[in-house]
Amino acid sequence: MIGGGLAGIAAAVRFRREGWDDFLVLDRGAEVGGTWRDNTYPGAACDVPSHLYSYSFALNPGWSRSFSPQPEIQEYITRVARRYRIGDRQVLGCEVLSARWVEGDAVWEVETTRGRFVADVLVGAFGALCEPSLPDIPGIRRFAGKVFHSARWDHDSDLDGRRVAVIGTGASAIQIVPAIAPRVAELHVYQRTAPWVLPRLDRRYSAFERLACRYVPFYQRLMRGGIYWAHEAQAIALAKKPGLMRPVGLLARAKLRREVPDPVLRRRLTPDYRAGCKRLLLSNTYYPAFREEHVTLVTEGIAEVREKSVVTTDGTVRDVDALVLATGFQVTDSPMYRRLFGRDGRSLGEVFDTVGRQCYKGTAIANFPNMFLLVGPNTGLGHNSMIFMIESQVNYLAGAVAAIKRGRLRSVEVRASAQEDFSRLLQQRLSRTVWNVGGCASWYLDKHGANTTMWPGFSYGFRRITRKFDIGAYHVSTGGPQ
Repeated sequence: MIGGGLAGIAAAVRFRREGWDDFLVLDRGAEVGGTWRDNTYPGAACDVPSHLYSYSFALNPGWSRSFSPQPEIQEYITRVARRYRIGDRQVLGCEVLSARWVEGDAVWEVETTRGRFVADVLVGAFGALCEPSLPDIPGIRRFAGKVFHSARWDHDSDLDGRRVAVIGTGASAIQIVPAIAPRVAELHVYQRTAPWVLPRLDRRYSAFERLACRYVPFYQRLMRGGIYWAHEAQAIALAKKPGLMRPVGLLARAKLRREVPDPVLRRRLTPDYRAGCKRLLLSNTYYPAFREEHVTLVTEGIAEVREKSVVTTDGTVRDVDALVLATGFQVTDSPMYRRLFGRDGRSLGEVFDTVGRQCYKGTAIANFPNMFLLVGPNTGLGHNSMIFMIESQVNYLAGAVAAIKRGRLRSVEVRASAQEDFSRLLQQRLSRTVWNVGGCASWYLDKHGANTTMWPGFSYGFRRITRKFDIGAYHVSTGGPQ
């Protein structure tokens, strides 16, 4: 398994519970956690309710808030790994350099910074939000101050009393800006596209609520179920009837009007696309930060970065001491795609360059036998918890491994026709969603202009199609491992 984040740990726990101990979890970090290990920026927190953002097999009665901060989530992941004794199957500080399918031996040869491994089955659990996307801005390499991405926060850099530029206004930026605004001398926020921001209904759980979750039978599962179905209903507007997003836009506009009294600033913070087309963001502190005199919203494009300043296209020069790049991740073009080589010797990146990010049920890809992705193409959600999708995929993965073991199969490889039919159906359904008709360009789209990130429907629909491993959709060869 490549990756020890939420997906990799979920798969490892399932293998343990099935009695399969012949697996390893390879992770380049010093501990498990993945995205939640890496994103330690000020204000980092989840935008999915806490009781949904946990495994169904390991509920956490001790969440402190309705939306959990990063340290709690990271501690939860490491606690689950300890509880299920995953530590003895981990190889940490181990970066995967390449993985190649060897047809003659029907195995994956995995080259890493800690040596070579051989596997019958390869699980790509490296996730979508793991590789920072760095902007190609002229002159940025000659900047003399500190430069770091939000997912690689430099905690040795003291921003107190400094002039700081935050580039980007996505999910990370709206948490960082209000968190560092009280500490810095000047804060310039460079916005390319204004986000839709909704109220964050966050509160601290009382001691009574935490005790009830721990000791009252079914209390936490009932609460979790109610939260799940309330969020699941949002898929109707996002994926079925985009016109229903209009009230959401009105709510966001009302929030903006209430929190930003300056009409000129408010107009610059108003999105020009339909609510939901890009990721909906939750914050009660982002807009108020711009009421501070030392916080500036910059909507002009960046022309260049100099040694001690940022220059915009209107010629304005702003002196800064540090650059914070809140510019998101390489989702549709993950560098890991270039390190996985299939049956014909082509990398996954080369395949995706040719046909787009086609993937069967977000999990299997033609030309890559015995390889399964977790959080693969078209598994993203705009309304519910990704952990639900991860557990669905892990169930499918477990079915595939069970079939290989039971039938002593040499390999299983999804049929190209099954993959193409599935991808065609997905794109037809996506064409009617707010992500495709909302009038925006987003990281949901790949280089071919196709939405290969989002799942176009209810999450329980994905759970239904991954409930059983449908071996009839696969080429099968026999004579594999016992």
